[in-house]
Amino acid sequence: MTRTWRSLGLALILMLTIGAAPSLHASAQDSGRLRVVATFSILGDVVQNVAGDNVDLTVIVGPDGDAHTFEPKPDQIASLADANLIFENGIGFETWLNDMYSASGSSAKRVAVSDGLPLLAFNGQADVPATPHTSDDGHDHGEHDPHVWQDVSNVIAEVGVIRDALIAADPTHTDAYTANAAAYTTQLQELDTRIKQMAGTLPAEKRILVTSHDSLGYFAHAYGFTIAGTALGSLSTEGADPSAGDIAKLIDQIKATGVPAIFAENVESQDLMNQIARDAGVTLAPPLYTDALSKSDGPAATYIALMTYNATTIVTALGGQAG
Repeated sequence: MTRTWRSLGLALILMLTIGAAPSLHASAQDSGRLRVVATFSILGDVVQNVAGDNVDLTVIVGPDGDAHTFEPKPDQIASLADANLIFENGIGFETWLNDMYSASGSSAKRVAVSDGLPLLAFNGQADVPATPHTSDDGHDHGEHDPHVWQDVSNVIAEVGVIRDALIAADPTHTDAYTANAAAYTTQLQELDTRIKQMAGTLPAEKRILVTSHDSLGYFAHAYGFTIAGTALGSLSTEGADPSAGDIAKLIDQIKATGVPAIFAENVESQDLMNQIARDAGVTLAPPLYTDALSKSDGPAATYIALMTYNATTIVTALGGQAG
């Protein structure tokens, strides 16, 4: 679907939604509090930690949701129309957001929390300066890896961006936003140190990752791992269709590295990774939470829990203790 027709379709959905349910977000409007939208669950949790109880927060793509394949619902489009602030990852991660924003008629300020971060190229190797990026093709992220939250130091920087945007929009709660950001930054710094210590318990030759899609480049770069391969061969889960030859090549790579385990992810089916693990003679570790939080009763219901769970799972599995 072209961008023009997609935008028109979203606009029609929004008009029908507003006509059928004019009080959809009346409670948020009546509260007098800042109305904030975060595009996906991980970012939503970070925003919530900085904002505290001072805003009405809506998260578009929720726990266990795949932002790569997301299709907006009418109430989600309407949430943008009501918003004062929209926090997005940027770097082409939310390929659907421009159309949603246009269709909603929103005048909310958009804040890309990744602006100014040192970005990694697709191969996870080269650092490049961050620049605003808009994806027009609806699928590819372009030359930069958008999964910046997999390096905790990037999220620490994002906290400052979120704090400043909240203060600019709602100066009445400056002290609260400042205090919340400081307290959360301390927790994130402790998390970063913990992950480095955990990674350090593995010898360098065992820090090798094979995952479903290319989502752990920043994790590998920050914590001393190497990405040996991915099943989908893509930064996105959308539209990826590896050939039999691609799978056979990956299996050979896995055998050559001698890794004891490979990793699936919570936002996609584990069937392909199960097949690859069987054919390579390795363990399929418990799924990692890469692009979305778990639900509230899961092991990764917050960003800090997610990173702790992933690091523990990776170190345990690559240390030969998975089971």
